[in-house]
Formats: sequence, C-alpha cells, structure tokens
Amino acid sequence: MTTPLGILSTAHVHAGGFATALAALDGVEFVGVADDDETRGREAAERHDVSFMKPDALLDTVDGVVVCSTNTTHGRWIDAAADAGVDVLCEKPLATEVSEARRLVDRCDDAGVSLGMCMPLPFTEPAKKAKQAFENGEIGELTIATGKNRARLRNRHVTGWSANPEHAGGGAVMDHTVHIVNLVRRITGREVATVHAELETMESDLVVEDINILSMTLDDGTPFTLDGSWDRPESWDYWGDATLNLIGTDGEISLDCFDYTFTETSDAGELTGINSIYWGEEPNRKLIADFADAVREGRNPLVTGRDGLREAAVCIAAFESAERGRPVDVDVP
Repeated sequence: MTTPLGILSTAHVHAGGFATALAALDGVEFVGVADDDETRGREAAERHDVSFMKPDALLDTVDGVVVCSTNTTHGRWIDAAADAGVDVLCEKPLATEVSEARRLVDRCDDAGVSLGMCMPLPFTEPAKKAKQAFENGEIGELTIATGKNRARLRNRHVTGWSANPEHAGGGAVMDHTVHIVNLVRRITGREVATVHAELETMESDLVVEDINILSMTLDDGTPFTLDGSWDRPESWDYWGDATLNLIGTDGEISLDCFDYTFTETSDAGELTGINSIYWGEEPNRKLIADFADAVREGRNPLVTGRDGLREAAVCIAAFESAERGRPVDVDVP
C-alpha cells in the first residue's frame, strides 16, 4: 500500500529537490502539484511527470503535503491542509511573525493533523553522531557554542522573492538562522533565551540584510554565536556551509554537515575554475522519507511545528534586537 503525497506551491528553491525525493521514494505515490502560479506549477508538474491540480483536488487525494511557498504565505496553505485533514511538512521558517507561528501550531493540533518542518540537517550523519557524543557526556559541561550557515549571494537572492520582505519577511536571518538553532536545540536540549543581532547589507541591490551575526545566550547562560550571512561570492568553490562547534569542559564537538566534497579544477566545460563537488548522502531524501513514515504511522515528523515556532521566534527576536540596538529576550507564547 502506497502513501499518496503532494506539493503545495513550488515557489521555494528546494521544491524541485523535494519533488525528486518524493518521486524516488518507495512506498510513496507522488500524486501531483498545486500552485497559485499556474505557469510555474504546470512546469514543475511536467518536469516531474505528475499532475498539476487545483489545491482542493490535490488535498482530496493525498494524505500529506509538502508546503514550498513563500515564507509569508505558509499559513494559507497550512490552513487549507488542516481543513482537509491532511498532514503537513512546511518549508522554513514556519512564519514571519511569532503570533502566526503559534496560531499554525494550534490550528494543526485542533485539526488533528501533524505539522513538521523541512529541516534536513538533523538527518546528516555528522549531526546524529554529534548528538550521540553530547548525550554520552564526551565533552563534559557545555561552555560555548558557535555556528556558521553561510552561502553564496546568489542571483536568486538579488532578483527572487527570498530577498523581498513582502514575501520572505527578511533576508539572510530568515533564510539561515533556523537551521543551526535547530541543531543546537536538538543536540543540547536547551533553548535560546536572548539574542543580540548585528545586521548589515553588503549588496547594494538588496533591501534586506545579507550579513548577520547573532550573539545569543541559551537558557542556562551558555553563549551561542551564529554567522548566517549570504557573504560567499559567486566564484566561491561551494555553495556555503552548515557547521557547529560545541566546546565543553572536557572536550569539543566539531561538525560540518556537508563535509563530503572533493575539489575539482577545470579550464573547460561548464564548471570552469575551482569547484567543490558534493558526494555524500542526500539528507532531503531522509527528511521526506521520515515525513512519509510519519504520515503512515500517525506520528509527528522528527522536526515538528513546535520546533518551527521556537526557531521562528529566534528570527523575530533578531530583527527586534537590531532595531533596538540591544539584546532582547526570545518570546515564545
């Protein structure tokens, strides 16, 4: 028996990767795509050899959906899925306002549907091994955490919706903060209590921040810093990074979630110059497989909507801190 799944909106850059994962997964029927942009949706459906459908028709056919819309429209798609009794896996951040994130968690609870987040890093082997090592007490008491989630300043950031506040709610903070915050929360079991954010805009064509440094404290007072900037040039050898260092009284855990690359130097073909080629596992496939299992088993996915609420609250606190010029508390209703 197969589990019917679909995609609501293909606005997000990762929609194509999730569609490929759905199509390749045993025990899953990738039913189709719905999109409020018909041209974009039909092109995606044709590319993945599935049907383009109206949202109501798709929701009547599936048991679960992956929401890949713009950040500020997640709520509309999640509400539609909840009305239909369909489980949801949503792109990050859950919402661009804490009150909306809280509403969506409650909405899905009231409807009896599961709400999960598209967070692939916990499915990587470095993250899983780091969690095990921390829980085994291999570094003693945690004294400091430092992370990076930097990326190329890609053309899509300049011309696409991910750098448009109306659609994204912000820039690099909204795009990158949640991933490393999720890892710290998952590995250590601690919450971010305060945020002091320094935000800047390096690219003249942007109206949102592309540089950000967040100086945070966890709920036990441990300092936690994060560089989530779009500061890698287009000529950089790889798209970016996702790293975390946990320093304790007895040792250190250092993980790089995408440290599965080899370097290629070429003066011919499409990839001229120096490029790092990723050869490792594909965590997005494990993410989608976990969601499919969760739908079948009637459980929550690994990263839940409540996690999304906590991590969205850190993003909103960062913007508040930058506006006030001082640290602020992370407010989670």
